[in-house]
Amino acid sequence: MFRNIACAAALVIAPLAVWAESTPAPDDASVYFINIADGDTVTSPVAIQFGLSGMGVAPAGTDKEFTGHHHVFIDRAPYGEGAEDAEFAEYGIPGDDNHRHFGGGQTEVMLGLDPGTHTLQLVLGDMNHIPHNPSVVSDYITITVSE
Repeated sequence: MFRNIACAAALVIAPLAVWAESTPAPDDASVYFINIADGDTVTSPVAIQFGLSGMGVAPAGTDKEFTGHHHVFIDRAPYGEGAEDAEFAEYGIPGDDNHRHFGGGQTEVMLGLDPGTHTLQLVLGDMNHIPHNPSVVSDYITITVSE
């Protein structure tokens, strides 16, 4: 019986060990917002286009060197300053209201945001939603959504 439990535990732990490896990114890689900028006033839904330089876009699960997919961080601390950010290197970026995934390789979105002030940041994730090393992140911007 214990042998089966040990084997099952190894199967569960092994993938996590693989996820804990950071995927390299070129030092000159950058991700950015194409059509919105810090201080812009927009209406909802907000059209957001993602730009990427020095790397390619590939769907989540694609194991190809120097590729990744976009994540939009919404209304949270800049990447690297969030309390949970250290966990992202081990477990990947979560999918929730503050962390939107574009694992299909999408490069744009119509994002519904309530009227008011919002912060946005793009973070590139590897095939497992783990930020690259070095991390590829956009500027942290603030936009206002008008009524």
